[in-house]
Amino acid sequence: MSPRVAFLRTPATSNSTARTTLARSFLTRSLKSRKPAAARSRSAETTPSHSPSYALRPHYPRLTVLHVDAHPDIYDSFEGDPFSHASPFARIMEAGLCDRLVQVGIRAMSPPQRAQVERFGVDVIDMPAWVAGRRPELEGPVYMTIDIDGIDPAFAPGVSHPEPGGLTVREVVTLIQSLPLPVVGADVVEYNPVRDFNGLTAYVCAKLVKEIVGRMVAGAVPT
Repeated sequence: MSPRVAFLRTPATSNSTARTTLARSFLTRSLKSRKPAAARSRSAETTPSHSPSYALRPHYPRLTVLHVDAHPDIYDSFEGDPFSHASPFARIMEAGLCDRLVQVGIRAMSPPQRAQVERFGVDVIDMPAWVAGRRPELEGPVYMTIDIDGIDPAFAPGVSHPEPGGLTVREVVTLIQSLPLPVVGADVVEYNPVRDFNGLTAYVCAKLVKEIVGRMVAGAVPT
């Protein structure tokens, strides 16, 4: 399982010092825990990358998820597994864990996934649309999930599924800094240190985590 980190803020932990709950996302309540044992044994790489949605939904009746990725990860089932790493957003949308899903940086979408996007009304800003100048229009509360392969492998080579032609680090940092408040949680996932070069991708991950936490701090509610 590749390294990942999730950080959440619920009303009980939000204050002027912006205390955050920092945890590996596989420690939160996840779809993986709902899988039959036989299914869990088939796949190590499953939905925990986006499982914090379960922890946040009871606290935020209105929730937008901003998803940065090269792939939409919304197959109804992939290779016979509805809990595949390629299917988490299908399960999230089915369970009503967010009101709106916005995906940015997509550049590898198959016809079955396109059908799923239409089924769930997902707002997809693929790379051609991004290059043409389209940007997400969001309202808080926002949960941000970043799959590192959403960034071009020229800047983040340490991923398992590189897809050239992606976002720059500067573009993602600017996107984070422009998020509407409050930002109530986030995850950064799919870093693969085996494929990294001189720790370049690790530095990118650390930069993104710092920027997101800073945005969360900016939206802290005084008590």
